Amino acid sequence: MATLKDIGVAAGFNILSALVFLLAFAILRLQPFNDRVYFPKWYLKGLRSSPTRSGAFVRRFVNLDFRSYASFLNWMPAALKMPEPELIEHAGLDSAVYLRIYLIGLKIFIPIAFLAWAILVPVNLTTDGLERAKALNVTSSDIDKLSISNIPRGSDRYWTHVVMAYAFTFWTCYVLMKEYEKVANMRLHFLASEKRRPDQFTVLVRNVPPDPDESVSELVEHFFLVNHPDHYLTHQVVYNANKLAKLVKKKKKLRNWLDYYQLKYSRNSSQRPLMKTGFLGLCGEKVDAIDHYTSEIEKTSKEIVAERERVTNDPKSIMPAAFVSFKTRWGAAVCAQTQQCRNPTLWLTDWASEPRDVYWANLAIPYVSLTVRRLIMGVAFFFLTFFFMIPIALVQSLASIEGIEKAAPFLKPIIEKSFIKSVIQGLLPGLALKLFLIFLPTILMIMSKFEGFISISSLERRSASRYYLFNLVNVFLGNIIAGTAFEQLSSFMKLSANEIPKTIGVAIPLKATFFITYIMVDGWAGVAGEILRLKPLIIYHLKNFFLVKTEKDREEAMDPGSIGFNTGEPQIQFYFLLGLVYSTVTPILLPFILVFFALAYVVFRHQVK
Repeated sequence: MATLKDIGVAAGFNILSALVFLLAFAILRLQPFNDRVYFPKWYLKGLRSSPTRSGAFVRRFVNLDFRSYASFLNWMPAALKMPEPELIEHAGLDSAVYLRIYLIGLKIFIPIAFLAWAILVPVNLTTDGLERAKALNVTSSDIDKLSISNIPRGSDRYWTHVVMAYAFTFWTCYVLMKEYEKVANMRLHFLASEKRRPDQFTVLVRNVPPDPDESVSELVEHFFLVNHPDHYLTHQVVYNANKLAKLVKKKKKLRNWLDYYQLKYSRNSSQRPLMKTGFLGLCGEKVDAIDHYTSEIEKTSKEIVAERERVTNDPKSIMPAAFVSFKTRWGAAVCAQTQQCRNPTLWLTDWASEPRDVYWANLAIPYVSLTVRRLIMGVAFFFLTFFFMIPIALVQSLASIEGIEKAAPFLKPIIEKSFIKSVIQGLLPGLALKLFLIFLPTILMIMSKFEGFISISSLERRSASRYYLFNLVNVFLGNIIAGTAFEQLSSFMKLSANEIPKTIGVAIPLKATFFITYIMVDGWAGVAGEILRLKPLIIYHLKNFFLVKTEKDREEAMDPGSIGFNTGEPQIQFYFLLGLVYSTVTPILLPFILVFFALAYVVFRHQVK
């Protein structure tokens, strides 16, 4: 069990790691060859030009203006200066609302932390409940004297915690109510001021019933002309065109290669560019590259025309779904939010996603199979969640002094040293859990895609909700129950069955030390590492070195991507959960959560900028 010294060592390591990440970012962002990685939106909007196009060769890659390094931390105030309306115009309403969630965390937990430390900590510290609990062989440390576990059973001081719990709940609800009002007004203003888009007038209709006398297109047109005669405008049926999409993607790739070789030829017109037609261009017959790709594009274009004809004329390629457009937003809203016929499983309507948000591969999935797919994934998620608790408990048992000594007895002389012991108990449990969950978001996203959701945003929402449930069951409840059981195993063996719940009740607040180490690893060093954009940085330079042939390739290589809603939002929810649960039982956890919300706000304010 981590002590105050262990927490201090872990805090030192994580603060140092965070400072190293922030310092590395402050230096890397000044280098010309990284400019497109850290300012991609400005390049895509044409508001920034590449500094690598002019000057000496070294200056194209390294910033030799040493005066700029003196102000390397200017990005912090610059990230906070952009007004919210300008931020919405630059990055969108979703990004602005996402950032406000971190501000909500600060608004909620700053007053709660002040009251908890001013009232609850002195109440907990001035009693001797843990001294009495030692008679029950309950393991604890000095840091736990600040928690509710130090209050003896039957003490009148529990009323303080009850009253503060109600006060914290009231304050949280009040802040959320005010914030919901603000966000609702922001959304209404955004929709009122936004330019009209086709998806605002369009709904997606699915599960169109079959009719032997009419095609899907004719059936959709007749249905909406009868039921929405004043507002119906037009429609487009959905085709199973996944093969066609692959051909279009192939043609785009071939066109890119042709542009590259034409550009190469324009720079040196004395020699036609040549290439090999074998595997990866390493073997095979040598041919003229421009002629080869020109002929391949013509061949692919013919395949695209033939596939389009097949899709259009093949009744099996037409899905029982359509995008239906209306003359007014009001007509689209009425259709999207109402039942269209007596049978609630037919003519299902919903708002159409923005074209960039549609996950086209899933539109071809028959509606009937969606229920089966979601049932299968529901069962799979259940087993993933509950069976994942076994390896997590195993990792957590090994990520401790006792676990390491049992697994590797020869390391005992080393890990018993004071500093090494503090590092293991204060840093290793949180780090082990963080590394163990690193592939979970990818697994959950694959499961969401298999379920058949038809928009990228719905895929992310589904993945985010499951990620939070997973954290709740495994990271929160799993570590509390399993971790407490492991730590208090000796006392459990000596107690009668009716005494075990009481011992767990005393020991659960003691688990706050583990969550403190997890917050420092995930919420301090992890968030600070986020600003480096290490993955996009590496991918961009690899693509730029090996794959980029044209300016279009370079734009795709520096794609800024999204903020990662499916991982970021569950993380925020989890910290809200930890803060609200432990605010009355172990207030020492609150300052660590405040640091997370403040640091994350600054970091992500820069990321969306």
